[in-house]
Amino acid sequence: MANSPDVILVHGAWADGSSWAKVIPLLAARGHSVTAVQLPLTSLGDDVATVKRAIALASGPIVMAGHSYGGAVISEAGNDPKVETLVYIAAFAPDGGESAGSLGASVEPAPLCRYLVATNDRAIPPALQRRMAKRLNAAVVEVASSHVAMLSHPKEVASLIAG
Repeated sequence: MANSPDVILVHGAWADGSSWAKVIPLLAARGHSVTAVQLPLTSLGDDVATVKRAIALASGPIVMAGHSYGGAVISEAGNDPKVETLVYIAAFAPDGGESAGSLGASVEPAPLCRYLVATNDRAIPPALQRRMAKRLNAAVVEVASSHVAMLSHPKEVASLIAG
């Protein structure tokens, strides 16, 4: 398992790094070094800078996973050469010129993206999640979950992140 990529987990706007508490031990058991960042949530730029600091500290290669608003953050921060995969967990996956709120801020398309659709999500409609995943040409996993799939379905989330 020495070749397991580092994993960086990025929480959403109404959560913190502890929202990944059930997923972290599952990824660590698979041999991944796992970092759950703590976003300041002061601005998208500040949040991206926080994630970029975590990327700089990781040895790479890196799999980055973002939940909800965290998807917008990893889309913006994920263009580092050490990042090999982006994983969206019931997340916004903005394209260039889009934001999480309006799907209208500028971000680069994500490389090699994966996407978990939470079919019972009442925060980001599942139809919108499917549309963003299709646009990314992402491998899609669907789970019957609310918006916080990493809390209710940690095994499925960890499996998708680990690849």
